Amino acid sequence: MLNLKDDIILATNARTRAYVKYTPYTVGAVLKTKSGKRYTGCNIQNHGIQSTCAERVAFLKAISEGETEFESILVIGGPKDEPAEQCLPCGYCRQFMSEFVEDDFKIYTVYDKKVEEYTLKELLPHSFKF
Repeated sequence: MLNLKDDIILATNARTRAYVKYTPYTVGAVLKTKSGKRYTGCNIQNHGIQSTCAERVAFLKAISEGETEFESILVIGGPKDEPAEQCLPCGYCRQFMSEFVEDDFKIYTVYDKKVEEYTLKELLPHSFKF
């Protein structure tokens, strides 16, 4: 049985640290490496060309610490101070992740007291690698 309790707590806590000056949408993520380490991320909005999603924050933290092998990411998001809703990585994040993971990489979203599981291939069926 898959136990994501600790990941849900970490992602929920990360969500509270989101910097959302321009929209009320907060996201927390926890990235699990194949060695079992976990890296959290929250979305960081800015008025520039592109804000940074929680998923990329988690990946960038892990990669900057030398991690290169990843198992899964769990994402929780929704309007600030409201219960989570279905929240999946955006297209940019999906393409970003494809650089570092295999097609069977697991992506979890948690909302309404349920967990949905996807693979990167399901969410990015036409990606390609150089």
